[in-house]
Amino acid sequence: MASAAEQLAANLNVGAFSKATELHKRIWFTLMALVVYRLGTHIPIPGIDSVAFAKAFDSQSQGILGMFNMFSGGAVQRMAIFSLNVMPYISASIIVQLLGTIYPPWEKLRKEGGEAGRKQLNQYTRYLTVVLALFQSFGIAASLQASPGLVVNPGPFFMISTVVTLTGGTLFMMWLGEQITSRGVGNGVSLIIFAGIVAVLPRGMAQMFSMTRTGALSSVAVVLIVGLAVAVVYAIVFMERSQRRLLVQYPKRQQGNRMFGGDTSFLPLKINTSGVIPPIFASSLLLLPATVMGFLATANLPNWAQWLPGAVGQLQHGRPLFMLLYGALIVFFCFFYTSVVFNPEDTAENLRKYGGFLPGIRPGKRTAEYLDFVLTRLTVIGAAYITVVCLLPEALIGFYNAPFYLGGTSLLIVVSVTMDTVTQIQSHLLAHQYEGLIKKSKLRGGRSNR
Repeated sequence: MASAAEQLAANLNVGAFSKATELHKRIWFTLMALVVYRLGTHIPIPGIDSVAFAKAFDSQSQGILGMFNMFSGGAVQRMAIFSLNVMPYISASIIVQLLGTIYPPWEKLRKEGGEAGRKQLNQYTRYLTVVLALFQSFGIAASLQASPGLVVNPGPFFMISTVVTLTGGTLFMMWLGEQITSRGVGNGVSLIIFAGIVAVLPRGMAQMFSMTRTGALSSVAVVLIVGLAVAVVYAIVFMERSQRRLLVQYPKRQQGNRMFGGDTSFLPLKINTSGVIPPIFASSLLLLPATVMGFLATANLPNWAQWLPGAVGQLQHGRPLFMLLYGALIVFFCFFYTSVVFNPEDTAENLRKYGGFLPGIRPGKRTAEYLDFVLTRLTVIGAAYITVVCLLPEALIGFYNAPFYLGGTSLLIVVSVTMDTVTQIQSHLLAHQYEGLIKKSKLRGGRSNR
């Protein structure tokens, strides 16, 4: 049986796409929003000595700052107004979702509040984003000012302007992501991160081949890295399209002299229900403390803080502690986010309301337990898949000391977001085709009445 994506793809043709004017507007809006984002990554914050900062960044470009720079589309390397990107918003989303499972008032909003409750939690996420952005921007401003030679005119004015600029950039990025989601195509926050990664991919590949010419990287290593990248892309596509389909039956019912029901359908459960959220959440949590610590490591530190450079060194890309924490966070968020987006009890209750049942499983509590049983085992497979995809290329690239723009995390985000965006475009196109069929049927009906 063809999947939903394959059925949508079968309806895609050039003629139908050319007539979908609403879809054209959404695509153009998305592209223009991403252009605005890319322009903002090239506007530096005021008061920074760009030459001195470039030298300081190059000394840490293979570490945690290099990963932050990849997610921000090169904004950190230029210390641009969008340097924080949407990471404070993602961190705020993590905190709000965690509290939504353990804090009773927010848990009530999440479960019983409906659309109004969801909007209220989104508002709390925005407020918390402001707090986190202020905290991170203040830490960056303080660490920049503490580093000799990076700031042209240190002082309170530089601190205030940097905090306002970086916080304002994050809030604008948050608003831009929401606008893309509602008025464009695809998930806005995911597309912003996707655009940042894609923007630095060509430079990373050029740097890797340049290292090959200079002898810093062997040709065998390049072949292994590129081959592994191709294999990872294939694995991502295969796993993201994989589903476990549970058979759902609906009993027959009689109304008058007619018999209704007796149909069967499938409840699809994805192997990777959480999508690209776990590596993004894990990266944001690792970047939250390391952003400030990375800059403090280059400053003139007092004696009691001399341990900071060593701590930052253990969080460098490819180090065992980094790999361990990153993998553990990915596994945790796979299970956590799956429990947030899929509730077995609610699904079982909805099946019971509409008369559906799983063959051999009693409706209600037994169905919820069975759904939880299946989903837990699927999540184990999905978490293992995401962890291997994210860590195996990172370990290989870290071993050869090569640029990690082709790492598993970046490939997972790029491929998954591309597939999701294409699916949404096909959904909009199919909806447009249905609208056209409805209009034609109404016109034919009107003519026949005449």
